[in-house]
Amino acid sequence: MKQVLILICLFFGLNSFAQLSAVKGKTAYNFWLNLPDSSILNNNPPILVFLHGKSLSGTDLNRVKKYGVIHEIEKGRNVPAIVIAPQVSNGSWNPDKVLEVLQYVQKLYKTDTNRVYVCGMSLGGYGTMHFAGKYANKITAAVALCGGGNPKDACNMASIPMWIQHGNRDEAVPVRYSREMVNAIRQCNNGKNLIYTEIAGANHGALERIFRGDEMYDWLFAQVRTVANEVIMVSVPKKTESNDQGKLQDKNTKTTSTPASGTNSN
Repeated sequence: MKQVLILICLFFGLNSFAQLSAVKGKTAYNFWLNLPDSSILNNNPPILVFLHGKSLSGTDLNRVKKYGVIHEIEKGRNVPAIVIAPQVSNGSWNPDKVLEVLQYVQKLYKTDTNRVYVCGMSLGGYGTMHFAGKYANKITAAVALCGGGNPKDACNMASIPMWIQHGNRDEAVPVRYSREMVNAIRQCNNGKNLIYTEIAGANHGALERIFRGDEMYDWLFAQVRTVANEVIMVSVPKKTESNDQGKLQDKNTKTTSTPASGTNSN
């Protein structure tokens, strides 16, 4: 009897911790699914979708662990949400297929549909903007790192909190692509829901470090869609001063200094 009780305790104890699993063949994209501990999972958790860059594309799902949100979870980061990290085999992210993955998970678990977040880097930054541009009504806020988008999507993106970040020494995806989207979004509503961070001295891979800090996660999870189906941006990240002469000057633009070196993430 004592042994049975010990096994039961072990079972429930193990199930109270986060769980990472691969989901294959259920949607157009295979994906990693990370469940938070039971205290969060059983109380309508938010969802965070991570879209990877081109170097992680393929059919080996383990590549998605190379950098980004899943990588940080495996290193010990506690993300208080269900995390979805799909993999695109080749080419660009398809927003319809990303939505299919999101809705599949939403059917499996009772989640907070007013707290759905997306982030991505490089190809994933493009994917984030494309997804937010087509399905802004399905998500709450998004962070796009060193990517770009279609200016025709700008007014949809303007309806939700967007944090766009890019290094001004990015040669893989030049900073002009983010600047183009920022300018298009501002034409819609003066950028009231937009934060643009142009990082002085940062190359393409340097932005991978953003997944290692707390600021992106804290900002995303602070955004909530209201009963009136609106999202009003809150908890603007702290400003870091810079001596860079090329920084853009306005209330929604922040430029920070960082070393030009970084991992080869794309």
